[in-house]
Formats: sequence, C-alpha cells, structure tokens
Amino acid sequence: MVLNYIWIGFFVVAFVFGGVQLLMGDTTIFQKMVDSTFDTSKTAFETSLGLTGVLALWLGIMKIGEKAGAVNALARLLSPVFTKLFPDIPKNHPVMGSIFMNIAANMLGLDNAATPTGLKAMAGMQELNTRKDTATNPMIMFLVLNTSGLTIIPTTILAFRASYGAAQPTDVFIPILLATSVATLAGIIITAMWQRINLLQPVLLATLSGLIAFVALVIWGFGQMDKDTMGTVTAVAGNLILMTVIVLFILAGVRKRINVYDAFIEGAKEGFQTAVRIIPYLVAILVAVGVFRASGAMDMLIDGIAWVVKQCGLNTDFVGALPTAFMKPLSGSGARGLMLEAMKNYGPDSFVGRLSCIFQGSTDTTFYILAVYFGSVNIKYTRHAVACGLLADLAGVIAAIAIAYIFF
Repeated sequence: MVLNYIWIGFFVVAFVFGGVQLLMGDTTIFQKMVDSTFDTSKTAFETSLGLTGVLALWLGIMKIGEKAGAVNALARLLSPVFTKLFPDIPKNHPVMGSIFMNIAANMLGLDNAATPTGLKAMAGMQELNTRKDTATNPMIMFLVLNTSGLTIIPTTILAFRASYGAAQPTDVFIPILLATSVATLAGIIITAMWQRINLLQPVLLATLSGLIAFVALVIWGFGQMDKDTMGTVTAVAGNLILMTVIVLFILAGVRKRINVYDAFIEGAKEGFQTAVRIIPYLVAILVAVGVFRASGAMDMLIDGIAWVVKQCGLNTDFVGALPTAFMKPLSGSGARGLMLEAMKNYGPDSFVGRLSCIFQGSTDTTFYILAVYFGSVNIKYTRHAVACGLLADLAGVIAAIAIAYIFF
C-alpha cells in the first residue's frame, strides 16, 4: 500500500512541476517526460534481461549447495545469531544459509552474487509466510539489511575515482565504510524496535560488537596499503571468494553423490522464471523515478534545500552532492550517473566530488530492492519496510555529510 501511494506521488508531483515549467516557457518539458517513460521502461527490461544469466548461474549453484547440504550447514552455524534477529524463522531453517550468503556478498561488493542469493532467501521466507501478499517481519529485516547497503569493499566507486583522475582514489574508502556501517546499524536498531526485538541479548550484542571490530580491522588493514595494493587485494579477494563458493558447493554435491549438473539446471530454470517475474515491478518503479527526474522536480528540491540551508547561516558545501543522495534510494544507475557528473563538474578531489562518492557507497537502492525482492514473491503490502529502509538511508546520508566534513 505504501509503494502504491509513493508511486502515484511520483507521477502527480512530476506532472505539477512539469506544468509549472510549461507556464514558465519550457514547451519541451512534457516531451522530455514522455521520452523518459520509454527510455526507463526499456532500461527496466534490459536490466531484467541482464539479470537473467546471473540469476540462472547463481540459483543453479545455490540449488547444488541446497541439495548437497551446504546451505543447511550454514543455517545451523548461524542459527544462534539469526534466530534472535529473525525470531519468526524456525531454528536451523535452510533460508538462514541464503540470508548469510546474501549479506556476505553485499559486504564484499559482490553484486553478481548478492541479488540471486537475496531472491533465493526471499523465496524461502515466502514459504513460511501465511499471508502470501503481505511482508513478514523477517522479510522486512532482511530488506533493511540490504537497503542499508553495508559494503566493506566499494570496488566500483574506487575504480570510477581512478578513471576520473583522482589524486588518491582510495581516500573515500574509510569514510564510505564508516557511513555505510552507521546506516546498517541504524537500520537494524530501527527495525528491531519496530518489531519489538530485544537487541540487548548477549548473542546479538556480541555479534554487533564483532561486526564493528571487523570493520575497524578492515579499516586498519587497508589503511596500511597504497592504492595499487588495495585495488589488487580487493579484486583478488572478490574473485577468489566467488570461485571458492562455486567449487565448494560442487565438491559438496559430489561428496553427497548427487547429480550436480541436473541440480544446477533445476536451479537455473528458477533463475530464468524469477527474472521474467520481476520485469513489471522494475518497469513500474523505474518509469516513475525517470518521470520525476525529467520533470525537474529533483533540481527544484535541491535548489530549495540550498536556499533554506543558506538562510540558516549554515555551510552549503554539501548541497552540490545531494542529488546523488536523493537519487540513490530510487535508482542505482541514476545515482551513479549523478556521482560521475559531480566528479566531472566539481572535480574528483573536490568536497562535492568526494561526498558524492560517499553517498553512493553509504546506502543502497531502497525502492529498486523493494520492487525486485518483493516483486519476486508477489508481495503487495510492504508494511513498515519502506519507512525502516528510508530511515536507515537518512542515517547514512547524515553520517556521510558529517564524516565528509571531518575527513575533507
């Protein structure tokens, strides 16, 4: 229901802003908006088409791991923690393994593995759902963990900074890690309070403390490396982890004497079906975002914020990077484009250029994730998922601004 109102709101606001610009003499504004509907619907289809092969691959690998017992083993290992964070999921349920693999892939910046494992986890939670059109508490907690976007290694952002000639492409690494950690912790706390989950349980406290210690260790470790070494380590680590997962799952299947090829084909078919199923949801959200942006509403919003901040006598340096922050919950590719635009216009080593990169890495595409993940299991009523996801995003944005002023 919330997504319904938001979706309608995008079109209504875009139409109003378009009308204002028409009255001001821009006779092409509605042409731009109409063109945007065609362009973004095409983008949505191409995105889904691009996901088809990746989904088929990773859901095929996951099916091997499932039949070989590897996913169940992960579920048993993580059960003490996840049963506290996801109390409505039965102990040792296989979906725990899928949840872990998704979170691990996100933390390591392995996008190709994160989405398929995330969709697999959603399918598993849907099997436990007694109201098939309504999101459950575990689904919402899982979505918030995804939308808050905890990424330990922001490989893509560092690569873009290097390509744009940044003197030190990795100088945003620690700020991104800090901002995304704040967003994730805020998302967990907000959702837990909403769902009445006690975070003071010893197991959860120890896990969150361990996560913070791990992030601190990564910050220290990468702080000792130069940019070339860091790039090599992140690339090798990511590829090694992916290949290790694939080989271990296959070997586990051989050990269990299952037909790994047939298991892979069975899972790959599910991947193809999932890719087709999410097309309408992607078209809906991306077209709405595209029209909103084409109408000029985003630019007017930024100008309004700049005026308010200036009237309050505050520093307005951060305002130039806000388009990336506002676009990130709506569209990953759109936010990436605005980040690159900021680096091009202001310079990769400018305050705005660096802050845009921190915004890009601090959270994930909330509405895109909601559309894809909930759409894959036909969830219509998202309950508090949007509110918790956006509050986590807000925490990440505020943290990113504060951290950017501290570092730069």
